Amino acid sequence: MSSQFFPSPIKSTPDGLVCIGGELSCVRLLDAYRHGIFPWPADPDDPILWWSPDPRAILPLDAAHVSQRVKRRMRTDEFQIGCNDSFESVIRACATGLGREGGTWLTEEMIDGYCKLHRQGHAHSVEVWHEDQLVGGTYGVAIGGLFAAESMFHRRRDASKVALACLVQHLNAQGYQLLDVQQWTPHTGTLGVIEIPRAEYIRRLAEVVDMPITFGKELKSDL
Repeated sequence: MSSQFFPSPIKSTPDGLVCIGGELSCVRLLDAYRHGIFPWPADPDDPILWWSPDPRAILPLDAAHVSQRVKRRMRTDEFQIGCNDSFESVIRACATGLGREGGTWLTEEMIDGYCKLHRQGHAHSVEVWHEDQLVGGTYGVAIGGLFAAESMFHRRRDASKVALACLVQHLNAQGYQLLDVQQWTPHTGTLGVIEIPRAEYIRRLAEVVDMPITFGKELKSDL
């Protein structure tokens, strides 16, 4: 089924730009993700840019890499894990995390749009706490069997990796089929992220977005 708002991703520019402009309403955001498109503004003062890069990066849910150090930390009582308790705090921490102090793609308009998705039950966060302080987390958008991970942060060593590991455990327990991370980086590559052709991603996406899968109210992980 074609998108209500966007041209086909195959008509993008070579770097994956599909179109420019438009509001960040819930209906538009959901339509974008259902068709392999996501927003990523180049500058807070510019119109929203909508992307569908080729190749596309995913984290295979059966092949995520968790280091032995992270596994050991997950077996201790150092961290406490929650989900959907502090969504806005997580997304704001992602916007201002280490290395992002001078600017971020997470503008106030983006934060507002994803918080609205969260209130409607389409966006979810995993939080990592230490001594009642939020020290790490990740968030993303869930549609059917797709979870589109957007960003993560840490304020304590390995906290973001613990959040991701717990998210992967939960997605597997719930029956999710596709974990999208948009673009490969050397860092995400160490976590098991791989690239696949955009056409293959869109084919897989079409197979899972209408699956009767929900995120649930409680995190299912071994921590």
